[in-house]
Amino acid sequence: MTIFPLKTWAETAPRLIAVAAGRSPADMVITNARWVNVHSREVIPNSTIAIAGGRFAYCGPDMPSLIGPKTTVIDAKGRFAIPGLVDGHMHIESGMLTVTEFSRAVIPHGTTSMFVDPHEIANVMGLAGVRHMHDEALVQPINVFVQMPSCAPSAPGLETTGHEISAEDVVEAMTWPNIIGLGEMMNFPGVMNADPKMLAIIAATQNVGKTVGGHYASPDLAGFHAYAAGGPADDHEGTCEADAIMRVRQGMRAMLRLGSAWYDVETQITAITEKGLDSRNFILCTDDSHSGTLVHDGHMNRVVRHAIACGADPLVALQMATINTATHFGLEREMGSITPGRRADVILTSDLITLPIETVIARGDVVAENGKILCDTPDYHWPDAARNSIHMGKALGASDFDIAAPEGHNSVTARVIGVVENQAPTKALTADLPVENGLAVGDLAQDVCQIALVERHRATGQVVNAFVSGFGYDKPCAVASSVAHDSHHMIVIGTNKADMALAANRLQDVQGGVCVFSEGKELALVKLPIGGLMSDAPAAEVAADAQQMVDAMAACGCTLNNAYMQHSLLGLVVIPELRISDKGLIDVTTFEITELFLKDPK
Repeated sequence: MTIFPLKTWAETAPRLIAVAAGRSPADMVITNARWVNVHSREVIPNSTIAIAGGRFAYCGPDMPSLIGPKTTVIDAKGRFAIPGLVDGHMHIESGMLTVTEFSRAVIPHGTTSMFVDPHEIANVMGLAGVRHMHDEALVQPINVFVQMPSCAPSAPGLETTGHEISAEDVVEAMTWPNIIGLGEMMNFPGVMNADPKMLAIIAATQNVGKTVGGHYASPDLAGFHAYAAGGPADDHEGTCEADAIMRVRQGMRAMLRLGSAWYDVETQITAITEKGLDSRNFILCTDDSHSGTLVHDGHMNRVVRHAIACGADPLVALQMATINTATHFGLEREMGSITPGRRADVILTSDLITLPIETVIARGDVVAENGKILCDTPDYHWPDAARNSIHMGKALGASDFDIAAPEGHNSVTARVIGVVENQAPTKALTADLPVENGLAVGDLAQDVCQIALVERHRATGQVVNAFVSGFGYDKPCAVASSVAHDSHHMIVIGTNKADMALAANRLQDVQGGVCVFSEGKELALVKLPIGGLMSDAPAAEVAADAQQMVDAMAACGCTLNNAYMQHSLLGLVVIPELRISDKGLIDVTTFEITELFLKDPK
């Protein structure tokens, strides 16, 4: 296994000082640069940047003594030198990729640091899965910091996970070298009600001086004061200006996300651009990025461009994607800016608005140019246990997806999960549905089809059935996914129960992924053999398979933007209003199990 060590500042300081004083040549010198200084928020022309031992040694006017016979010299030719981009909150697993392949995908886009919360693998494999993600992150050529997942299950009593995370697990993880803090505290009702386990997990993090991630998904801000008092230091679940303002007023950082399906920057950045709030307390992040987004659209460069298009000053947007994030995690002296002593992560770009990523340097090495990765990334071996995580207990048939109606009635009024395009929350809808041969069925005229959660951790054979609206399917079809945040049972959505059974059984055969069936034929398959969540194939291959999946969903009538992301979140029982779990249908406004049928049909 290749390891990419970086000496600490203390180990490097004597040489950094010697270079800056002109007594020793640098390893690399960038000349003729327009230096974007995110501390002073200014662009300094005709600058020279010197790197030694993987860190910045000198930033200032030209100094000939920096260049020796072995110094690599890069003439920026007037281009901007900006800090490497930093993702303040994201989930590797949402890219369908391992840490290694995710890193390979984002390096050409200028991402040189990520703060990752692997709570998806934690729900499937527990602490052992987190350790694998942690160890794989350590050997990357860029900075991948890991937050210890806080909530598995995310809502105790409302779902059953493959493994649980305890306070003792958090205490242990805080001793690992690459754990930067606690992942998003999703059980916000537990925090608001001073649940002893949740407070113990937060205390275990704060006791070692690390950052507690937040996740307050309720639209009711009245309860936010109690949540803020519970210790979370940031929150990425805001969807409107009031959310962003509330977070920063309570001393937290507002994380504004642009993922594959979440478009929450535009609605919140007005807190800066119109209300004039201090931008230092705002951070840009992605949260969830599909592999296709990474390959075709970008990563943090996409988010920065979007923030600028939404009215942010380019230098402010860059601060929100660099120094603000580093400062939040206590790493301002280590990264996030082009200044002496920091890790030498820098991008050369010819324009601050369109932000073409032309040269990427990480830890003092050129790692990408013009969209092509130039550095090696390590091979990491995931154990066989990680590739054997789909345990349904039996092969399913069409009858496993039957929904029995109350006896003697010809129609039912059912609760229906309503998908909201480009947002994580759902709506709690109702629909009058027909009954055929004693079974309640969907109604495509109302855009209502079936959703099922198939238990896949303990081989119980359990199937929970309900209804969902918003996908637009108008043909006999089924889509199944073993990615189903956060407990990651299997979610199957369809208009044809025979196809639903075929799709679920197919994922059992390949040990995880996403597939689309129509009238007995497989239209698309994305294999995700590691935990049923990730592939160790290259991002371009996974993205191609994922595009086939998206095309197949569209062929079945789906009209949603990034419908797969919406599909995979329908089991997320901590975001309102209505979700499905192995316990049944969950009302996330009251955090209670609710009945599928609203009332006795007439």
